[in-house]
Amino acid sequence: MKENISPYEIKYKKRRIAPKLRKAIKNFPVAVVSGARQVGKSTMLKHEFSDFVYLTMDDYDVIERAKLDPLSLWRDKDHIIIDEAQKAPDIFNAIKLTVDTDRKKRFILSGSSNLLLMQKITESLAGRAIYFDLLPITYGETQGILAPVNFFPLWDTDFIEKERPVKNLSPVPFMLKGFMPSLLTIKDHADVLLWLEGYVKTYLERDLRELSQVDSLIEFRKVMQTLALRTGNVLNQADVSKDSGISHPTTHRYIKLLEISNIIQRIPAFFSSHTKRIVKSPKIFYVDPALSIFLSGYFDEESLRSCRELGNYFETMAYLHLRGLSEIMTPRASLNYWRTTTGKEVDFVLEYGKKLLALEVKMTDNPSTRDIKNLLLFLEEYPKTVRGVLLHSGTAIKWLHSKIIAVPWWWIDC
Repeated sequence: MKENISPYEIKYKKRRIAPKLRKAIKNFPVAVVSGARQVGKSTMLKHEFSDFVYLTMDDYDVIERAKLDPLSLWRDKDHIIIDEAQKAPDIFNAIKLTVDTDRKKRFILSGSSNLLLMQKITESLAGRAIYFDLLPITYGETQGILAPVNFFPLWDTDFIEKERPVKNLSPVPFMLKGFMPSLLTIKDHADVLLWLEGYVKTYLERDLRELSQVDSLIEFRKVMQTLALRTGNVLNQADVSKDSGISHPTTHRYIKLLEISNIIQRIPAFFSSHTKRIVKSPKIFYVDPALSIFLSGYFDEESLRSCRELGNYFETMAYLHLRGLSEIMTPRASLNYWRTTTGKEVDFVLEYGKKLLALEVKMTDNPSTRDIKNLLLFLEEYPKTVRGVLLHSGTAIKWLHSKIIAVPWWWIDC
């Protein structure tokens, strides 16, 4: 796949989860890194863990040895990376036996399938593995910012930030190009479209046939396209089935496959025992905004700027960055959303222990108090919330309320 859709030489950019992964592998015998294809798993592991022996199940000889005698792969090795590990599921029992008898052994397993969702694997590694999710590269990571300084102070009740203008970074070009590392060096948008087309085609033809029997690739693509138009929305599988013209059981199975292969992710509704009349279905997000935009049929800035789903694509980009920030917290912050049955919604609620951070995402260059009505409702419902944050597309940092600050979308990741 790399040969098919990654024709450009890419300079490695350090990833934020690498130090956390390095620390974890000292204390846990197995670390599992999942992530969609082309988010940079193999590149990160080769650069950050050069002291580990690298094996990939894309290598025919390696996978044949894994089937015949997996223990032979690491008989004389103590630190091993096994890439695309999901292709040899029987290897996990061998890893379990190894780490139970030899405490020096350390394994890093990676895969484009979400190994946490694969029951056989999680049963084999229960109590032995720690899991990480590598996402597309965020804006801050592309700028070499490994320790973001703006996000973590937001959790402090004494946080103070000076109101001021900041640089102008229009979100539309970023949304249209996306955040896959392979696209960083591509300048011509026509080449970006070719890359995305190849990505979808390769995913459909390669990953799906390895994961599950798909009756019709055409029908599966219809489900992908229908979901792309719904990124950032509450998931209603009956509506997806109706609009795609695919049966409800098949739609359910295809959504699960998209989730297992890390193309889409869902976030749960936030609620507590004393809250009444709220929506509890999950929201669905594509892992990369450009992928959802491409599948929706918007190929240029003009069509994207005028589309009715623009706000949802902007929210999808915000999701990627918030999810990335939550991943580097210890323990991870829980990412949720809040919506009442009357339609009042806060786009994201981050929960870290007993602390809450509520965030609204608005595609506006001039944020105002009109944009924070739902944040105010949430603060009233949950008065212990540390702060509300409005992420916008403009160039100003300003306070809209004593507990609500408006900041540009990129600022939170820097």
